[in-house]
Amino acid sequence: MNASPLGSSPLGPSPLGTPSRAASHLTTSTLATAAGTAARVVDAVKVYGRGDTEVRALDGVSVDFPAGCFTAIMGPSGSGKSTLMHCAAGLDTLTSGSARIGDTELGALDDRKLTRLRRERIGFVFQSFNLVPTLTVAENITLPLDLAGDHGDLDWIDTLIDTVGLRERLHHRPAELSGGQQQRVAVARAFASAPDVVFADEPTGNLDSRAGEEVLRLLRRTVHETSRTVVMVTHDPVAAAYADEVVFLADGRLVDRMPAPTAERVLDRMKAFDPRGHQSTLNAQGHQSTRGARP
Repeated sequence: MNASPLGSSPLGPSPLGTPSRAASHLTTSTLATAAGTAARVVDAVKVYGRGDTEVRALDGVSVDFPAGCFTAIMGPSGSGKSTLMHCAAGLDTLTSGSARIGDTELGALDDRKLTRLRRERIGFVFQSFNLVPTLTVAENITLPLDLAGDHGDLDWIDTLIDTVGLRERLHHRPAELSGGQQQRVAVARAFASAPDVVFADEPTGNLDSRAGEEVLRLLRRTVHETSRTVVMVTHDPVAAAYADEVVFLADGRLVDRMPAPTAERVLDRMKAFDPRGHQSTLNAQGHQSTRGARP
């Protein structure tokens, strides 16, 4: 690929306003009102099994993911955070309720249309990178577009290559890259089709702290410089602090939202969950009644 300037591309910087720190209703993001909504679930219920083996992974969750923002999903093990991401991204179906990408209701799509939507409007970054070992960096980045018979926006892809810092590695294969570099390839691949939203499931889980920080900075910078949207599942308060907002789940329910998070505030909020993963004493608004949950 030849280097080409971004020029007059409409994908220029789009700085975010400072979100209000006032408490808001848990089903509505203060960020979503101004920016629009990239994805949402409404009254989402997901049940696995029946009878004595029934597990209610999601229990009536309603949440918006604002466009042009970086949102982290957190909660103790078994809280439903990965299930929420999978259902919001159309990788799994809800037992009841609805999931939307923009104005498109996922439950109304057949398999072919859902596959096309995921290919064209959604990007994915997973903990395990999922790169094809026989392909070069450049080929891995454009693989989803190639499979769809689409060349994509070459200026956009060229900009992505510089954004992830891999121009000197385009002809290398995954085995010749560090873990952090492989995940940067995966991030570029996720954004290559200029999707409405990128879902990232523990994207730093297989990385050391330095490489993980590079990937998180990359995700944040890409969101803010291109007006893309990222929804990330993580268990790490430091990772969550890179987001514009954190949503917290417990027992399959949305229990809190935190705009402008810091690692210390997120860690304090996570301490509200007891060792069994249940929420500590909450007031009617879903906030911990003891010190440390919210500033």
